[in-house]
Amino acid sequence: MAEPVEIVKKSQFRKSTPEVNMSDYGKLPPQVKELEEAVLGAVMIEQNAINEVIDILKDESFYVDAHQRIWRAIRLLFQNQAPIDLLTVTEQLKKNGDLDGAGGPFYVAQLTNKIGSAANVEYHARLIAEKHIQRMLISTSSEIIKDAYEDSTDVFDLLDKAEKNLFAIAENSLKRNSEDIGSILMGELKEIDIRMENTEDHLNGVASGFLDLDRTTGGWQKSDLIIVAARPAMGKTAFTLALARNAAVDHKKGVAIFSLEMSSVQLVQRLMSMETQIPSDKIRKGNLLPYEYTQLTSKIDNLKSAPIFIDDTPAINVFELRSKCRRLKQQHDIQLVVIDYLQLMSGSIDGKGGNREQEISQISRSLKGLAKELQIPVIALSQLSRAVETRGGDKKPILSDLRESGAIEQDADIVIFLYRGEYYGLEQDAEGNSTKDVAEVIIAKHRNGPVKTVRTRFINHLAKFENFDEIGASDQYMEIQQGGTKQQFKRISSKMNEDEGDDASFEKKHKKEDFDEDVPF
Repeated sequence: MAEPVEIVKKSQFRKSTPEVNMSDYGKLPPQVKELEEAVLGAVMIEQNAINEVIDILKDESFYVDAHQRIWRAIRLLFQNQAPIDLLTVTEQLKKNGDLDGAGGPFYVAQLTNKIGSAANVEYHARLIAEKHIQRMLISTSSEIIKDAYEDSTDVFDLLDKAEKNLFAIAENSLKRNSEDIGSILMGELKEIDIRMENTEDHLNGVASGFLDLDRTTGGWQKSDLIIVAARPAMGKTAFTLALARNAAVDHKKGVAIFSLEMSSVQLVQRLMSMETQIPSDKIRKGNLLPYEYTQLTSKIDNLKSAPIFIDDTPAINVFELRSKCRRLKQQHDIQLVVIDYLQLMSGSIDGKGGNREQEISQISRSLKGLAKELQIPVIALSQLSRAVETRGGDKKPILSDLRESGAIEQDADIVIFLYRGEYYGLEQDAEGNSTKDVAEVIIAKHRNGPVKTVRTRFINHLAKFENFDEIGASDQYMEIQQGGTKQQFKRISSKMNEDEGDDASFEKKHKKEDFDEDVPF
């Protein structure tokens, strides 16, 4: 006889079934709802809590939509310097039309019961921000994966896009695409306060080291694209090296130099020449006198510690340039980028950019975009067309002489021409001033300031630019190189000691027998 079948009730079956955890069957975006509730509650019950988290959290930091609406109301109250508590937040939500979307008055009131104090509110806020970063990484990665499966996607465009998005998250994951005018005005007022305190030079950008030029520009400004253009042999590289040296050595600003024409060793030799007042050809050949070698070793210490980063990759393209600049900005906080020079760059990864004018336009736009993205000035050298040489008169360049593309003029915030009348055999300028050792820095376009011509002194044998009224030992040094005696050496060494502020006599560093009384050296 068969055994009776046990009848199982439905209620018994339901009780024996384990509770379903949805996270076992799918993935939820990273979130910490409880901490979001705790932070909002802490801000509404303790007056000083908002100061600890206002710079950490933004609206999109919160995963729950209701919490985003509540935080938006709290932020508006903070900006208006109004008290923040349960009643004021509820009233602000009403004004915003977000009260129902925030869960109603009861839900807002319930948040104040989620936490007893604001003791750990900053730590909680950072955990919320970390979850937001995770969500952004997931979103960016998903988009990259989707695009990577598309056959029509340009792989190098995708690579650049991926790096740009990841860099943006690493730099400032909470950065908004737009800002209200109130917050921009407050930030600008703070900047004005800083400028007013700096009564010496009123610089609010990266200093060039040339006084008259800095007075005109206020220093190189963030997000500006500066084009320095000239015909060959005018000293473009020497001028931009002076800009880089002055920013890095005198003002401790990180500078990245991308040299497409000269090697890094050649640039360093030029910098050594500028720093030590010794011609670069003597440094290159090693043909140094004893006092020159001492001068060399004693004066390059400033360069050793300067935050200058040189990349001499030939024919670098805009994708590589952006990638390297982003890493240098992240790792070394560079404040200035110098590119020598624009026409040697490639606009595409394979060097096949099609029409050259279009390619130059793309490079120009990319450099301007880089300056805006990293919020630093970018200085790019450019060649001028041969029309300058065929023109009559003093042969001063004009904006239409910019080579290969009108986009350079359009994209640039500042266009500077270098001009030396002495190079063209002119002994005097239009005002009757001598052109000997004079280089004019012509500001032909200045989007945010006046156009002006600044005079500088160009020391030809050193390929060095100085302030026009700067009196150094270089001219006297040249006399010795051309045939000086021991008495002249005493005068120049005395002058060098004064410039260095060294109490010890320069002459004591060398043996007297190294120099003959009447024989030039």
